[in-house]
Amino acid sequence: MPPIQPDTIEIRLPEWINDFLRAFPEHVHSLHDRMTLVVEAARVNASRGTGGPFAAAVFEAESGKLISLGVNLVTSAGLSILHAEILALSLAQKKTGGYDMGRQDMPVYELVTSTEPCAMCFGAILWSGVRRLVIGARSADAERIGFDEGPKRRNWKSEIAARGIEVICDVGRKGAAKVLQDYGKSGGKIYNSLHGKR
Repeated sequence: MPPIQPDTIEIRLPEWINDFLRAFPEHVHSLHDRMTLVVEAARVNASRGTGGPFAAAVFEAESGKLISLGVNLVTSAGLSILHAEILALSLAQKKTGGYDMGRQDMPVYELVTSTEPCAMCFGAILWSGVRRLVIGARSADAERIGFDEGPKRRNWKSEIAARGIEVICDVGRKGAAKVLQDYGKSGGKIYNSLHGKR
């Protein structure tokens, strides 16, 4: 008889998320303010020990309406795929009713992320239907404290642009990078499969 495998995966965001969101308006109008929300969520996630120092959110690009907020749950849930971008996109797709958020009958959606997406999240963005990607810290900022962001092509920005996704980098980079630095200094868990073997 073959071994029985789990047939469900349950993912729960930390309990503090809803209280956290009550401090922000439903519509966040400037890119800077959207990034401020995301970076603060990354900071709280790390300081409360509910995951790594990363957060991401999906907004309606024009109105600034917040659709979803995701935080990194890799260490708390024990699943390597639970990056903030994956959760933000998944929650947004559940809320908007489908896997394609780029449909003609929908507003333009953007993903705002505290740190440049890793190789896995890069792929998820391409298939999600979002039309804008807004980035705080760079991959180099995460790698500086030991995270492995995986292989991405050097021309990844132009490849995303060729698929109709605008890329805006370095929005609030200093504050986003500080969250990473503080996490590293505090002894936060640096998780990757290489364990310093590069």
